[in-house]
Amino acid sequence: MSYPKGTFVRYSTASRINHWITGIFFVLLVLSGLAMFDPLMFWLSNLFGGGQWTRASHPWFGVVLFVSYMGMILQFWRDEMWSREDFAWLRSIDRVIVNEEEGVPEVPRFNAGQKLVFWAMALLVPVLFFSGLLIWEVYFGSSTTIETQRIALLVHSLAAIGAIIIWITHVYAGIWIRGSVRAMTQGYVTPGWAFRHHRKWFRRLVDTGSQGPVPK
Repeated sequence: MSYPKGTFVRYSTASRINHWITGIFFVLLVLSGLAMFDPLMFWLSNLFGGGQWTRASHPWFGVVLFVSYMGMILQFWRDEMWSREDFAWLRSIDRVIVNEEEGVPEVPRFNAGQKLVFWAMALLVPVLFFSGLLIWEVYFGSSTTIETQRIALLVHSLAAIGAIIIWITHVYAGIWIRGSVRAMTQGYVTPGWAFRHHRKWFRRLVDTGSQGPVPK
């Protein structure tokens, strides 16, 4: 895939496909899960062909999400490792929120906010997956007690609430920072975007003469 001249490749095609699979199946999980969570939201089951199809498809959406997010971890865990400078960035979060990033500590490929989202979901997705297995009646109902299923359902619900809050924050930040959506749809960012939001990453690309990840 070709990119506009002079731009930096931020996400490869494979990374973007992986990201969108994760995002799409997370939304499917939320909608189908909410349909089963409360009678007031049961109307959402119409999106999946009714209550029985919603109940049947929800766990499989979870399997796809789990596998997809494991792919995200394999691709990005090195760039998402926490460092001391991330604390300095968090102390300047008030300026970041209003898009006034002059004077904010320089950050590498991902800032502390992105890292928090990444690792929070790296914790919550497996919790959702394994607690979901315990309440997957068709395959594991006979292997777990009612008490275990009740606890797993509580854990599953709390983890889902946390994941939804994090997802909303992630989407809001992506829309708020102009150019971020293009990075996840087309794969590239301008040098100006990289210099403003991820200056340390920008300097590394310039010093190495690289344009980021090799497109796949």
